[in-house]
Amino acid sequence: MNYRRYPNSELTVSEVGFGLWTTSTGWWGTMSDDDAVAMLQEAASLGITLFDAADAYGNGRSEEQLGRAFASQRDTIVYATKFGYDFVSGDNTRRGQQELPHDFSPNAVRKALEASLKRLQTEYIDIYQIHNARMEHIDDDVLWDLLETFKQEGKIRMYGVALGPAIGWLYEGVDAVHKRNAATLQIIWNMLEQHPGTAQIAAAHERNADTGYLIRVPHSSGLLEGHYTAETTFAANDHRRHRPKSWLLDGVAKIEQLRFLEKPDRTLGQAAIQWLLAEPRVMSVLPNIYDKAQLHEFAAASAAPPLDAAELARIAELVASNFGLPQLPMNFKGTMTRDGVPA
Repeated sequence: MNYRRYPNSELTVSEVGFGLWTTSTGWWGTMSDDDAVAMLQEAASLGITLFDAADAYGNGRSEEQLGRAFASQRDTIVYATKFGYDFVSGDNTRRGQQELPHDFSPNAVRKALEASLKRLQTEYIDIYQIHNARMEHIDDDVLWDLLETFKQEGKIRMYGVALGPAIGWLYEGVDAVHKRNAATLQIIWNMLEQHPGTAQIAAAHERNADTGYLIRVPHSSGLLEGHYTAETTFAANDHRRHRPKSWLLDGVAKIEQLRFLEKPDRTLGQAAIQWLLAEPRVMSVLPNIYDKAQLHEFAAASAAPPLDAAELARIAELVASNFGLPQLPMNFKGTMTRDGVPA
């Protein structure tokens, strides 16, 4: 495993991290807490130090799993978590991946932080992230001042924004960098889904900001692992079962054109991670891990052969032409225009 340090900070993270939404939400199949803790501990034995949770994942379950796994070795593990969704008050029973209401009032945020610290069995959180921030939250001075207060109190080491799901938000990420110089920004970005992630990363280069990036969904919901075919079906409790068939067919057609990245010492799934690590602003990649085979494959990706210039250029050519395929319609949840002008 290789490691990277966040710009102008003392925080170092493994190039491959572990996102706990696969162990705690039930969207990728079911996993017991005991099995989740065992997998987290095995990930640490493979050199993974960054673990990304959220208070809303399983209504606190992901943080509880993380606390159980590493309470006795806290100093060697980097805890990242998120806040902002109100899953405590009212009838907030989640239906599938339907969003819960946000509550970023100072009192609610303070309570969320204290609850996360308790579940994590720790006195501080390394990376604290505004969960799926809208533009109003990026512009909320009170919220950002409160996060700085938490940092001064020693309860968090670093704060920023986590964006998604779907293909995501554009200007929320850009403005988190341009207006807030956010220390960390978590986004969706992969070889098949480059917009708006590429523009969000460019924002840090444009301003020479201190922002480091965490990348979620690096395999485009499993497509870039290279195992799916046009006949693949997903379990009833797998969220991908509800996607249109066109998503699968389009993805499989693109994957076949990326097979040149497979080498005797590098799987396609590892190449997808190495494509991301070619960007120096990327601090850690958070693949979706829900079995031990994936864990070992992806943990080894950090040491796999990097993509060479010719491979990177070929990928860029394929993406520029959309792999010679019709462009499927994309649904964006965030701010994708500025003053009425599309991105």
